[in-house]
Amino acid sequence: MLRGLAGTWAVLGALLWGCGLALLQGGMLYPQESRSRERKELDGLWRFRADFSQNRRQGFEQQWYRTPLRESGPSLDMPVPSSFNDVGQDGRLRSFVGWVWYEREAALPQRWTEDLGTRVVLRIGSAHYYAIVWVNGVHVAEHEGGHLPFEADISRLVQSGPLSSCRITIAINNTLSPNTLPPGTILYKTDTSKYPKGYFVQNTNFDFFNYAGLHRTVLLYTTPTTYIDDITVATDVDQDTGLVNYQIVVQGSEHFQLEVCLLDEEGTVVAKGTGGRGQLQVPSAHLWWPYLMHEHPAYLYSLEVKLTAQTAAGFVSDFYTLPVGIRTVAVTQSQFLINGKPFYFHGVNKHEDADIRGKGFDWPLLVKDFNLLRWLGANAFRTSHYPYAEEVMQLCDRYGIVVIDESPGVGIVLAQSYSNVSLQHHLEVMEEMVRRDKNHPSVVMWSVANEPASFLKPAGFYFKTLIAHTKALDPSRPVTFVTNSNYEADLGVPYVDVICVNSYYSWYHDYGHMEVIQLQLATQFESWYKTYQKPIIQSEYGAETITGFHEDPPLMFSEEYQKGLLEQYHVVLDQKRKEYVVGELIWNFADFMTDQSPQRPIGNRKGIFTRQRQPKSAAFLLRERYWKLANETKCHRSAVKSQCVGNSPFTF
Repeated sequence: MLRGLAGTWAVLGALLWGCGLALLQGGMLYPQESRSRERKELDGLWRFRADFSQNRRQGFEQQWYRTPLRESGPSLDMPVPSSFNDVGQDGRLRSFVGWVWYEREAALPQRWTEDLGTRVVLRIGSAHYYAIVWVNGVHVAEHEGGHLPFEADISRLVQSGPLSSCRITIAINNTLSPNTLPPGTILYKTDTSKYPKGYFVQNTNFDFFNYAGLHRTVLLYTTPTTYIDDITVATDVDQDTGLVNYQIVVQGSEHFQLEVCLLDEEGTVVAKGTGGRGQLQVPSAHLWWPYLMHEHPAYLYSLEVKLTAQTAAGFVSDFYTLPVGIRTVAVTQSQFLINGKPFYFHGVNKHEDADIRGKGFDWPLLVKDFNLLRWLGANAFRTSHYPYAEEVMQLCDRYGIVVIDESPGVGIVLAQSYSNVSLQHHLEVMEEMVRRDKNHPSVVMWSVANEPASFLKPAGFYFKTLIAHTKALDPSRPVTFVTNSNYEADLGVPYVDVICVNSYYSWYHDYGHMEVIQLQLATQFESWYKTYQKPIIQSEYGAETITGFHEDPPLMFSEEYQKGLLEQYHVVLDQKRKEYVVGELIWNFADFMTDQSPQRPIGNRKGIFTRQRQPKSAAFLLRERYWKLANETKCHRSAVKSQCVGNSPFTF
């Protein structure tokens, strides 16, 4: 019977996979260099100006995009990628809300501008929050949302002339409204005895600083005019044979041929195919396993795609290589399975956050974070509370760090934020997110939101629609959102596959009384599981600690209190993980910046590492725990080969 169910779900999954692909229009492949493609990064110093005019519209009224920024007034040097908030010494800029303007002159290789068979694309990795882009004063793109890439084909602009350079202007507005993601509100202070005329502040319902700017790489890249636009892979396992289902989308011509090769890590071809859609079979496949779950984790094959097309100018070729990890994901009433084996999430929540650079991407910081994760024995993290840089996901693939990939749906607490306008935008964000991250084996679950007011009446329809849409886009992964609502009142949880719960016992209530944690936490788990019969992840827990504060007996904000609170949680987690709890993610990996308030002494201090990535006492406690958990659950190759994968009706 189980084999029959598995077969039914395998067929159904393949059919749904094809339907999901049809919903995603246009590709967002990571730009790479190949025999047919080039890329030119535009990182470095850009000209910058904040529009401090009262209505924040002077830049549009004076059309700053039409001429070089230096001609319309003074400008600053601004590093890209980075947030603009902490780079300068002007206090107004740190808390600025409104339009800021970036500009960069980019030199163009001669072959890009003279070869009309070359397609030139401008790609912005992240512009928070709303962006408008011009090239040489010509409008080329707009994008809403601060954490996902967007691009524009600028071939005609740079090949008319041809040009030796182009001027790129990007206007960015960080204002958040009830319908943005994340939402926010603008509060005007009208008491002129206390505030200047027109004074306003940005209010948010999330606990991290709303950094803004060009946070990730801006680059130019090329393809032929007939090119590989998108590749989608979905993997499965039949006994010891790996199955790689692929679909390739080509733009620019209807007359083309596609050749597909799958190579192992030694560069040996293990499977071949032709055409835009098919299945590659890999006998004795090396599976993609999480870190510390197998002696050879994170095995990646390379899917090499070659396009050959007939055009008016002759034959054109395009090449793209996609890393592929063969693995399965499944959920039962009490387990989360990877490759048919029970997987227990023991890891962290993170933020893209650091001194000076804010949310700006930084390779040394990223590598340091991954070294700390592996030292810690962490096998997973959640991208709290927005999609992280593509390079982060790539390292997760390479190192075997499992990811719960979360949308920017944080702070959804107002009834206005459940409107049809908000829902439509949230659906679009999930499309962009799935389009970007669908091929990462490290991504095992989508999270559509964090701590929404899911007890409000509109929340039921909102999350039913949002989760169903995400499942339609990608039937191969479970979907969740992270709740802090009461189990009896939550209207969204009925639609999730895994229940993710945030709780801060003896921190935000019953302050200082760690003796009540075990009872309250056990009651939490038992109530949720009795009601829904779904696996549960403790998706946030923790306490703030200021490095160097020591108190015995433990007092709040001391290192002893953070450590003691975690130990109380671990007693209950060790009991319930034998039943239906499938993970624990500490809040937070590192201290991070927040809005100023009496409760936040220069940011949130719940990190087990400081903002400068130095360990607190709790880091050593978690390291001991996580390595112990890893040793308990390690999966050896011999056990893997004897496992029948996909034997659950809940297989994705």
